[in-house]
Amino acid sequence: MTDSKIQVVYIPHGGGPMPILGGGGHQHLTPFLKGLGNKLKKPDRILVVSAHWEESTVTLTSGAQPEMIYDYYGFPDEAYKLKYPAPGDQKFAQKIFEGLKKDKKDCKLDPNRGFDHGMYIPLMLIYPSADIPVVQMSLKKGLDPSEHIEIGKALGKNLEPGTLVLGSGMSFHNMRSFGPNSSTKESLIFDEWLAKTCTDSSISPMGVEKSLISWEKAPAARYCHPREEHLIPLHVCYGIAAEQFPHGDLIFNDTVLGQKCLGILWSS
Repeated sequence: MTDSKIQVVYIPHGGGPMPILGGGGHQHLTPFLKGLGNKLKKPDRILVVSAHWEESTVTLTSGAQPEMIYDYYGFPDEAYKLKYPAPGDQKFAQKIFEGLKKDKKDCKLDPNRGFDHGMYIPLMLIYPSADIPVVQMSLKKGLDPSEHIEIGKALGKNLEPGTLVLGSGMSFHNMRSFGPNSSTKESLIFDEWLAKTCTDSSISPMGVEKSLISWEKAPAARYCHPREEHLIPLHVCYGIAAEQFPHGDLIFNDTVLGQKCLGILWSS
C-alpha cells in the first residue's frame, strides 16, 4: 500500500558499505535502517539527496536503470559487488526539473549518472526489494545553506503525494574523529543543538530557518563538520517540509562509529 502524503527524512548513512557488511560502529544504525521502512508508509517514488554528489547546477538522475557507483575505497571485494537494481523514473525527474525551472532554480538532467552509496546503502536496508523508482539529486557546489533551503522550498511546491524524500548524510562527519578512542564531547554538544533546532515546536519556523542558515555558529559546529556536505541534505529536507510541517520528529539519536548522530522525520 502506498501513502498519499509526502514524507521527508534525513538519516545518517554510515561509513561507506559498512552498514551492509556489518562493520563495527554500526550496531545501532543498521537495525534502525532495517526497521525504518516499517515506520514509513511505502512510497510510490523516492527522491534521494545524497552527500556524495555535488554539481555546479542542481542535477537529477534521469536514466531508466542507473548503474551502481562504488564511491568508497579499501573495502573487501564484496563491497564492489553490491547491487540495488531500483528503476529510475524519467517522468518524475522531468517533473522536478520543470518545477525547479519554473521557480527560477537552475537544474539539469543527467541520463548517464549512476546511484552512489549515499543512495543504495541505506535503501538496501530500508526497502531491500528495490521495487520503488528512485531519482537522485545532487547538492550544489558551494554548499550554501540558505540556497539549499530555497531549493528545498521549490521542490516542496512540486512533489506529488506518495513521494519519500531521503536526505542521506551524517549529522557528524569529521573523518579524523570517528572510532572508539575519539572524543565524543563535540558530537554530543552539536547533536543537542541540532535536535532542538529541528524538533522543538516552541521555536518559530523563522527561528528554525535562521538557525540552520547560520549553523556554523552552533557549538562545536566546525569540529563536527570540517566540510558540510553531509549536513546540507538536511537543509534541503527542511526546505521541503518547512511550509507544511516545520518541526520534525527525532527518529534516530545514537552513535555511529563512536559519534552521536541523529535522524529526523518530517511528515504531516
